[in-house]
Amino acid sequence: MLFNSWIFVLAFLPATLAVASALRRHLSLGPLVVWLALASLAFYALWSPRHVPLLLGSILFNFWVGRAIASRRRAAEPVRGWLAFGVAIDLAVLAAFKYAAFIVENANAVTGATLPVPVVELPVGVSFYTFTQIAFLVDVSRGEASEYGLQRFTLFVSYFPHLVAGPVIHHRRVIPQFAAPRFCRFEAPDVLAGSCLFAIGLAKKVLLADPLAPFADAVFNGASAGIPLTLWESWGGMLAYSLQLYFDFSGYSDMALGLSRLLGVDLPVNFNSPYRAGSIIEFWRRWHITLSRFLRDYLYIPLGGNRRGPIRRYLNLMATMLLGGLWHGAAWTYVVWGGFHGMLLLVNHAWRAWRTGRPASRISLPTFLWTLLTFVAVTVGWAFFRAGSLTAALDVLQSAFGGRGLALPQSLAPARDWLVTVVPGIDWTFSGMFSNALTENVWLWTTLTGCALAIALAAPNSMAIADYVTADARAGESTGRPRSVRLPRWSVVAGLGVICALSLARLQANSPFIYYQF
Repeated sequence: MLFNSWIFVLAFLPATLAVASALRRHLSLGPLVVWLALASLAFYALWSPRHVPLLLGSILFNFWVGRAIASRRRAAEPVRGWLAFGVAIDLAVLAAFKYAAFIVENANAVTGATLPVPVVELPVGVSFYTFTQIAFLVDVSRGEASEYGLQRFTLFVSYFPHLVAGPVIHHRRVIPQFAAPRFCRFEAPDVLAGSCLFAIGLAKKVLLADPLAPFADAVFNGASAGIPLTLWESWGGMLAYSLQLYFDFSGYSDMALGLSRLLGVDLPVNFNSPYRAGSIIEFWRRWHITLSRFLRDYLYIPLGGNRRGPIRRYLNLMATMLLGGLWHGAAWTYVVWGGFHGMLLLVNHAWRAWRTGRPASRISLPTFLWTLLTFVAVTVGWAFFRAGSLTAALDVLQSAFGGRGLALPQSLAPARDWLVTVVPGIDWTFSGMFSNALTENVWLWTTLTGCALAIALAAPNSMAIADYVTADARAGESTGRPRSVRLPRWSVVAGLGVICALSLARLQANSPFIYYQF
């Protein structure tokens, strides 16, 4: 089921919240936890019914292994065998569904064999709930996890706001909230903040990401079909995809946080205006924060982190980014994307080390130039992330860096005389896919990308807006008196209402989020 669908907005969500509210008022927390777990499984079943048994089997298996590890720890017995067993089974299941075809195809290519390539449908959210449970098993083996009942553990893994596309949640942060006083109390600050975040996320998806998708699709699909691209088209497609991906994934994350906040549960923030980052290091502290944290805590640090000298640190960093790229999908394009970001991180860390002790005034650039440089580097990397093959990605980049000359879209031909006057000495030509495949919608592309860039680089982010809207509602939290809720900043609230109405009016029957495929 999609967050951005009528069945979710008008049926599933109101019914789930209504029953949860009634159970919270009249019964203990046990039935409420069971209800939300069942609702979460129903949410998953409406999208991927054939894979519900896999999800349930994964939950039961990891709960059982976690109990076995905890029991052995209490008895002061070795737990490595059980941990290795649990993690191996989790990764084997993930590999069978996500990487089997990739492994066989590459084995055939290397050996010349003709093994049949399996056709396996990828279960939605399998990467997210697998990583979530691996972290749980590792923490149990370290003695850093409490023992939870099956009901709460099932809700933790299947919790519908995060289940299919994150954020990657941690048991220590989330499971205790299922027994907290504010859980499903539907108090005013939670309702205001949750509604605000959901409205912003829905607008990002419906009003920005979806309209940008045709421009990115036209360029990258054209590259996959072998159609030569111009510099303008390549940068136009990469920029469109860079913004589409940002608003699609951050929109989903906002909606996930908002839905969970309605239930009185705080999920971790996954985005913090990453396109405003002044370096690649900072970008990865702002983009998909929960995945970055998982890779750091459960891969980079266990590999040795930065404790064994700079060379080993760089190797660990590159290995982490390569595996992080492979996590996103079973294709060499994702591996190259991960390696590209690994290389950028190595350069960034080396640059910082070189700058240490040197006068900053001699080697500094204005902040906006660092931000621009980082954004361009990230956008170039997205070409590998989006392209259907390495060949297509390289074709797009070849054109983007002038390999096929310069040509503007046909719709700009009337401005030729003005261009010759402003930039003399260039033989301006007009052709390309933008005039054909996109029906000369270059002005729509310009408007959308301009608005999206302005929002990504300059507007307050969703968390800041949610805090702003709910500030007055939180004012009475520490007084011990009943909270007097007053909607602050009516212009902001009204604006969010208008945006939400526009988003609902543009809901599409089938517009899944990009990260559903991971």
